[in-house]
Amino acid sequence: MLLFAELTESVGTKLGYVAERAKRDKTAVFGNLMHHVNEESLKASFQQLRKECAVGTDGISWEEYGRKLDENIKGLMGRIRKMSYRPQPVRRVYIPKDNGEQRPIGIPAIEDKMVQKAMSWIMEAIYEQDFHEESYGFRTGRGCHQALKKINDLMKYKAINHVIEVDIKGFFNNMEHEKLIEWLRVRITDEYFLRYVVRFLKSGYMEAEAFKKTERGTPQGGNISPMLANVFLHYVVDEWFEKEIKPRLKGQGHVVRYCDDLVIFVQFKEEAGMIHKELKARLEANGLEANAEKTQAISFGRYEKENAQKQGRKANTFDFLGITHYIGTSRWGKFTVGRKTSKKRFRRSCVAMNEWLATVRNAMPLKEWWEQLIAKIRGHYAYYGVSDNGRSLYAYYRKVRLMVYKWMNRRSQRKAMDWEKFSDYEKRFPLPKPRIVHKLYCSV
Repeated sequence: MLLFAELTESVGTKLGYVAERAKRDKTAVFGNLMHHVNEESLKASFQQLRKECAVGTDGISWEEYGRKLDENIKGLMGRIRKMSYRPQPVRRVYIPKDNGEQRPIGIPAIEDKMVQKAMSWIMEAIYEQDFHEESYGFRTGRGCHQALKKINDLMKYKAINHVIEVDIKGFFNNMEHEKLIEWLRVRITDEYFLRYVVRFLKSGYMEAEAFKKTERGTPQGGNISPMLANVFLHYVVDEWFEKEIKPRLKGQGHVVRYCDDLVIFVQFKEEAGMIHKELKARLEANGLEANAEKTQAISFGRYEKENAQKQGRKANTFDFLGITHYIGTSRWGKFTVGRKTSKKRFRRSCVAMNEWLATVRNAMPLKEWWEQLIAKIRGHYAYYGVSDNGRSLYAYYRKVRLMVYKWMNRRSQRKAMDWEKFSDYEKRFPLPKPRIVHKLYCSV
């Protein structure tokens, strides 16, 4: 459910009525939604934007816009009512990926962020009533660790022998606008609302001071993008699997999805092959493509280790949300699913830490960046600190300590620190030791 407590009482109450109707009547359509984008909801969305967020093509910061907030929102609201409001092109930047490529990120103007967030709240009120239990990405009260626990519970309590790893090629860049609007019309018939969705999709982006049109996809970085992605894949994958695939299965079948990252768990080999084939066709029919190198059906379950030994091969593993899942054994010799940080994510975390240390070692006093270092290490544990991942956490801890010592020892001849001095400093200001934060074996 939407956390209406985050909104003002009036906005939350009105969206609560929308949510109640959507939950009560699964066939209800909503033809009068745009009035929920009002001065009150826009002010609430502004307050929830990060103050330090990067500026878009308008060059206006959060603080600058907030100096005349009431006046600015009143003007924005007037343009929205007249249908003269048009989103500005997003500012496109790139961040490096593990394979050497770069991922494009769009940074919208501040008013566009506000309108997108207000529209996302409306869609959340409706679609939270429809989304499936095994969908975890970008949903209030859900996250990656609940998805990882779901996988653990499926492998432990269900007859799962096969896993289909699914990678959708460039999902955010290739989502077809016409298909998305077609799926939105299942629940939303407000033409004004849909026209503004289209305007956001078609707003384009600025790159190297040149305007580029967007005929496909939704820019990553926009507040509305995760919701649109969830709606699209809800109908393309979740509903399709539940209504068209599950009734045909003789055994178990489950989808665990975190936005465009998903894995499918199946009992029988022939059914895994069938789903693998039909999923590719389903994605293609909706303008998407499965990455052939990363989409595969593998054997994985309580008999996988034994079968691998008989066949003279290594037991299969699969990656999901930065965690490698492998066949493990409990202290009592029983089957379990083991977990460790994936090699790609471990390498990326270490590279990022090393680059950060190289930047800050002489840029600020040791005491200041040491506090930031502690926060970064705790952040790593907060995500990767899942059951069975102790070895990877300790490997990261040891690696970071060595990197910190190396950079502290290179600061300058005068400030150099040998291992003895470093150990003494660490005793006084210890780095956080690894710990398991998310115990996936515990009941919730």
